[in-house]
Amino acid sequence: MMEALTNMTTVTEFLLVGFPDDQVLQSVCVTLFFLVYLVALMGNLLIIALTSIDQRLQSPMYFFLKNLSLIDICYISVTVPKFIMNSLSNTHSISFWGCVSQVFLVIFLAGTEFALLLVMSYDRYAAICHPLHYEVIMNRGTCMQMLTAAWLSGCLYGSLHTAGTFSVHFCGPNIVHQFFCDIPSLLTLSCPGEQILEYIFIIVSCCFAFICFVLMIVSYIHIFAIILRIPSAQGRLKTFSTCMPHLTVVSLFLSSGFISYLGSTSPSSSSLNLFISVFYSLLPPSLNPVIYSLRNRDMKVALGNILGGKMNGESLQVVLGLAESLGGRAIRLPAGPVGDVPWTPGWGCPRDWVEGVRVPLTGRFSLIGSPSGQTVGPAV
Repeated sequence: MMEALTNMTTVTEFLLVGFPDDQVLQSVCVTLFFLVYLVALMGNLLIIALTSIDQRLQSPMYFFLKNLSLIDICYISVTVPKFIMNSLSNTHSISFWGCVSQVFLVIFLAGTEFALLLVMSYDRYAAICHPLHYEVIMNRGTCMQMLTAAWLSGCLYGSLHTAGTFSVHFCGPNIVHQFFCDIPSLLTLSCPGEQILEYIFIIVSCCFAFICFVLMIVSYIHIFAIILRIPSAQGRLKTFSTCMPHLTVVSLFLSSGFISYLGSTSPSSSSLNLFISVFYSLLPPSLNPVIYSLRNRDMKVALGNILGGKMNGESLQVVLGLAESLGGRAIRLPAGPVGDVPWTPGWGCPRDWVEGVRVPLTGRFSLIGSPSGQTVGPAV
């Protein structure tokens, strides 16, 4: 016991030796990491900018999406810049408290992202299963409370695992066979029999995560039941397409995390474990912008408006056709659905009419007289 305490007091830094010392291989890895980091940074910053500037992207879904992008930026920035700096300076060390901070931030941000994905699944459930009460259910106050709960749960999750990991005494060498400090690698350096507290935290966390996953499954069972009741095939496809990005992101997040920790506990080679850790550290933050937003029609229109004030061809044709049918008079378009997708307006404007917002494509229009002229709106 005294020897363990002595080792604990002498551990002032850890050596991150996940990659071999081959200079050529390290140069390739640094270049790859830098490019992926740059892509993730630019993609997520673009999403934050679009959802902040464009007034049409102010619904709860885009509010949560903005926070998801912020989490992804922080998550990938915790590990990748440190690895790049260590490789360029040809050093492998990280201070003890730097390692503690890295473990806390990685777990904190991963837990927050999982909680936010759960909130986003509830948002899709409210939008599709209760469209008439969507504004009441997902009002600004409720969304802020959900977001606060997600960040606080991630903070609690990170604090528990950090305390459980660094409550042990390190009896082995201070060499971490990873490119960042992660819990499985640190537990292998601890004295035998002292990992029980962290293992308890891991088991409890897995049980809680499983309950959250079941809640996601239940919400999507209700969503799919509503989608199957939509009479038109085009309406079913469009409604289902609003859920596909979230389902893809959840699948990528859970599968990468599960595979990484399953691989870290297996007797496989350290090279395989390193590849798995790179997979779950780099892939979700860099692919989330592509999966969730940049393939979204509204995001494309918003990006086109910022870059050149252009609309996509389909929206332009619909607008021109409506304008021609009205004899060339100016038209105003509602912040409403595309086709049969449930109507999801922004906060504070229950049925406001906004210039040039999303264009209905199924012809469900009616002419509403107004002092300023003719208005095109969804048929009631």
